[in-house]
Amino acid sequence: MHIAWLGKKSPFCGNVTYSREVTNMLLDRGYQVSFIHFAQETTHPERREQWSLENGHWKIQAQDFQFNSDSFGDTQRTKEVPLPCLYKSQIYTIPTLKSSKVLMRSLQALKPDLVHASLTLSPLDFLLPEICEELNLPLVATFHPPFDRKLRNLTSGTQHLMYQIYAPFLANYDRVIVFSQIQKDLLVKLGVTSPQVAIIPNGVDVQKYSPGPSHLKSQLQSDRIFVYQGRIATEKNVEAMLKGWKKARMGENCRLLLVGDGPLAPYLQGLYGLEDGIIWAGFIGDEDKRIEILRGSDVFILPSLVEGLSLSLLEAMACGVACIATDAGADGEVLENGAGVVLKTQGVSSQLQTLLPVFRDHPEMATVLGKKARNRVLEKYTLDENITHIERLYIDVVQDAKIAVKLHLN
Repeated sequence: MHIAWLGKKSPFCGNVTYSREVTNMLLDRGYQVSFIHFAQETTHPERREQWSLENGHWKIQAQDFQFNSDSFGDTQRTKEVPLPCLYKSQIYTIPTLKSSKVLMRSLQALKPDLVHASLTLSPLDFLLPEICEELNLPLVATFHPPFDRKLRNLTSGTQHLMYQIYAPFLANYDRVIVFSQIQKDLLVKLGVTSPQVAIIPNGVDVQKYSPGPSHLKSQLQSDRIFVYQGRIATEKNVEAMLKGWKKARMGENCRLLLVGDGPLAPYLQGLYGLEDGIIWAGFIGDEDKRIEILRGSDVFILPSLVEGLSLSLLEAMACGVACIATDAGADGEVLENGAGVVLKTQGVSSQLQTLLPVFRDHPEMATVLGKKARNRVLEKYTLDENITHIERLYIDVVQDAKIAVKLHLN
């Protein structure tokens, strides 16, 4: 089967990881994949951090580099088609006016059996059903936007509005993949029919993301390491985590390591630093380095106000790290029944102020929860199982399309 995949290659975010992991696994299973992605006509340098030890201290040196498409995935087996865009970020994409015509011509030339769009939150998302209907191509979407089921804050209200805007258009897709029952219930409530919505949770490569050796503690000269990996942005509620950490007074043998970048990073770095036991690592593009960080950490913290199903959380769990996360999106569902500690999105700072010293003083707690987290991923969130479900969905959608054509001809 030939899949035309529409997704993102940069800037780095969960959507990029999802597209890379799923398309590479489809290739491994014998599918033909054409990857259609947005590309700005003028490229801008991105940032890469190099980690080094200087005088016994962990330091980071930033260097400019041009994005290398070869680092994304197996370009030898994938035909790539760039779509012109004016702007793209981790959140949304603005295509050029000619992008829909480029997409139409590309699909006509590629002649895929099915189009799978890992939706990038762009105006083109709304035109895809018309384009695919004209070309008689089955259309599947993965809908990523985070949410909070309880609408407890302004950020979650904004995300709920995103679901309201998208629902009438998603109703014209053949299938919509979401990560949890909560998301499905919300879309069905907004008018997408239940048979159209398929629940296929995110999955992790559990061979790659697994417990293993790490030099992190010796490099950071710390007994206990707590880690956050993700965007430094309002919806991630990072400042509440930092306030809770500072109030907990964790001591000189504990470190909070933040891996990621975002609009709030410069502001927060000015308020919280090494004197508070906080280390800002910035964005780390090297996947092996990120895995080493997870393997060397005791506790992973995700204080988000809104989420979908966090790949960073699943990666930490797969590496055997004890996890603390809010019940935003589906993250609370992932950690339920003792696989981790679930916080309310409100009052994160005070909850962490109480909880963090417990993990510091009782390291056996982190060990036990880390094992439970790994087992939960093995039970429900492996990449292999994820792809098997996607394969079955593809078969069903293509068969439904063939039946519809026969009925139309008759």
